[in-house]
Amino acid sequence: MTPGMTADSIVNLCGAIGLCVAMMTLSRRDPRSPLTFRLLVALGVIASLFLVRGAAWWTGSARLDRFSVVPAALIPLGAVIVTEGMLRRHAPRAIKLTALAGGILLALAGLAGLSQFDTAYAIALSLFQLAGIAVCAGLLATRDRTALMASENRSVARLAVGALLVLPFILTDFRTLFPDIPVRLGALGALLTVTVMLIAGGGAETRRHGLILMALRLISSALLGLAAAFMAPDVDAAQLIRFCAVAVAGVLTIALMTDSLRGLFESQEPGVLNSVAASPARTRDELIGELARHPIFESARRYREGELAAYDPPLLREFLSTRRVLRRPDAPWGLSATDPAVERMVSLIAANHATHIIVLSHDQVDLIVLAVPVTAADPATETALALVRRLLASTPEVA
Repeated sequence: MTPGMTADSIVNLCGAIGLCVAMMTLSRRDPRSPLTFRLLVALGVIASLFLVRGAAWWTGSARLDRFSVVPAALIPLGAVIVTEGMLRRHAPRAIKLTALAGGILLALAGLAGLSQFDTAYAIALSLFQLAGIAVCAGLLATRDRTALMASENRSVARLAVGALLVLPFILTDFRTLFPDIPVRLGALGALLTVTVMLIAGGGAETRRHGLILMALRLISSALLGLAAAFMAPDVDAAQLIRFCAVAVAGVLTIALMTDSLRGLFESQEPGVLNSVAASPARTRDELIGELARHPIFESARRYREGELAAYDPPLLREFLSTRRVLRRPDAPWGLSATDPAVERMVSLIAANHATHIIVLSHDQVDLIVLAVPVTAADPATETALALVRRLLASTPEVA
């Protein structure tokens, strides 16, 4: 097996695994949505193409290679199915019939294995795929924006741009037309598309962080591929591209797997906000008791005004009136380190080996002092603590 065929196989197998992981992620997010079902159908067709084709090239099986044309020919039909779901309306009948009939005819022609028409068949299949994706992108771009919500319009716009960006990657898959291409990149384009698609499902800040992480992964994996290429003898430009493509495809696939598993584990172990939301507690004491079961609040201690006599509660009231959650790293909280209230709060934190103080009330001083483990001290936890404070403050003392 040639280096080019080996790289093609690895990139396609990575693409198949990555798309399967993306399918499981989408299914877990919204299992009963009609749009999710359409996405799963389209991604399943593409994943089967990469899997069969990668296995065919790795094993040298001509039968599997011939069978791979079936999912390849059905890609435009899958694109039409997803486009209808995104637009929430039917595509023109002529487009659907063309995608269905063209896919069936090209699949049967490919299975017939007419080797003397390889170039003509490759041209027909590539044009059919490119035309199908381009037409779907056109339908998305020319949609009736007033018929969709703002969030739907943003998702449609991203999908249209993604469809156009993936076209150059698809062209590299036709080595009959471009014999000098070092490695087929269609699977890599699919991995990039689904990665961006999953990132786009979050909020603005989440998307920004996701894109930064994605850029870091792409750059670091490409550099890793370049470094690995120089360990091989007779390195040339084609080998450099192959090593980089394999490294990037592998890292993107691993990233999809780890992100999916992290989401699955987090969903099985409810966070502090989920614990509060599911709690049947009706009073503040009951809700604090429920929170004590969560690992972050295991070491928490509540201090009412009577238990804070040594810290001069009247002196603390004005200081606490403008503060909700005190973090030890933020001390002295905008005041002088010698301020009497600051000195008392620092002393209370030190006495309990705490990291946070949640202010439930300042009129009658009521505090929760807790230590957040350094492994859990992230922005999400800080936000959760602020929301928990708001919920506790609004919960009545008695039912």
